[in-house]
Amino acid sequence: MLILNRGRPSQSRSDPLLFSSRRVFLNGKPHVDFRKGLNTLFTRNALSMYLGIQENIYKRHFAAWMADPDPQAKEYMMPFRDLNMETSLRVFCGDYISEKGQKDISDHYWLITLALQLVNFPFALPGTKVYNAIKARKMTIKWFEHASAESKKRMAAGGEPNCLIDGWIKAMQDARAERENPDLGSDARRTLVRDFSDREIALAVLSFLFASQDAMSSGLTYLFQHVADQPELLRKVREEQYRLRGGQLDAPITLDLIDQMEYTRNVVKESLRIKPPVIMVPYTAHKAFKIDDNYTVPKGTMVIPSFWNSLHDPQAYPDPDKIIPERWMQGPDSPAQQHPRNWLVFGSGPHYCIGQQYALMHLTAVLAAASISMNWKHEITPTSNKVRVIAGIFPEDGARMKFSPRPAPSPTATPEEAAAA
Repeated sequence: MLILNRGRPSQSRSDPLLFSSRRVFLNGKPHVDFRKGLNTLFTRNALSMYLGIQENIYKRHFAAWMADPDPQAKEYMMPFRDLNMETSLRVFCGDYISEKGQKDISDHYWLITLALQLVNFPFALPGTKVYNAIKARKMTIKWFEHASAESKKRMAAGGEPNCLIDGWIKAMQDARAERENPDLGSDARRTLVRDFSDREIALAVLSFLFASQDAMSSGLTYLFQHVADQPELLRKVREEQYRLRGGQLDAPITLDLIDQMEYTRNVVKESLRIKPPVIMVPYTAHKAFKIDDNYTVPKGTMVIPSFWNSLHDPQAYPDPDKIIPERWMQGPDSPAQQHPRNWLVFGSGPHYCIGQQYALMHLTAVLAAASISMNWKHEITPTSNKVRVIAGIFPEDGARMKFSPRPAPSPTATPEEAAAA
């Protein structure tokens, strides 16, 4: 844990990257109200809509990976990032952003990621990573403002939501229409009629993109690496997929089906525990906070806890450096279930990641779809297990892999036989 200063972190207009709005630092009632306005974006209905968008993107990227004629393994950290970027932009903004706009955001957003490395020249002088990131942020926000404005027009004309921004704006418009409903209490009415400007929506989507892009790209990279390095994990994932899907391997994936993927979800959960995408998050102490018997953090101090030790605590996770999905399937008396607060991958408290269910759904769906359509091998190098810290963490060698098509199983094969083939 780092304890950095006695003052509140600067939140001036010069804050260069993601935090150009104070909204990300909200606390108390304003923060609760803001979160209420976002809850509609991650309901089961919303997640089901996103899943339909995601699956088509997965399959297209998988096909490109399998079609690569080079017989040698290559680095897949950036292709994993590309899959996440396209998925995120289409889920968040639908078709309001053109293919050119999507490419511009993808190419330039990487400059924001690089500027979030732990060691950087901290001033926005021309040519520095921070300067380039500020320019990239401005361009990205303009695209998101455009998406918001276009969505407001389409939703006002009676269109049906088909992306996250649509769902958000539809909820605002519905709330506005119910403003005079006498059955709503004052608190409910105030929450429902909260309108967000194009700028506010753009800034919120930018923060969503950070979580879905940098953090999930890290999570996806390590997920593919972990199951390749431990074939038994992948065999069991495949067995579960063949059992749940029966002979309908090409049927669209659904949220109900993902709910049944207990083993696959727990592989994802363990992979995130072993290599948490974000290893530290800054907090501000709003009152004196006792760390232990010897030290109390003064009010106003920035505290940066590391999640790593909690996620590798042997009391909660015996053999903490091993991926053991079964530890989450052993009932309430298991150490993992007895220490639920140790699983801090998505944070805790009022500022926990609001997109947690979306992230877990996404990673589970990618692994599930990949397991039955592809085989892949990980080329282990001397730096495969060394960690590079950018905004999230990544294998230092970029995760060198080779993908190939997986033949369809025999119609008479049992799930066990199909998984072992």
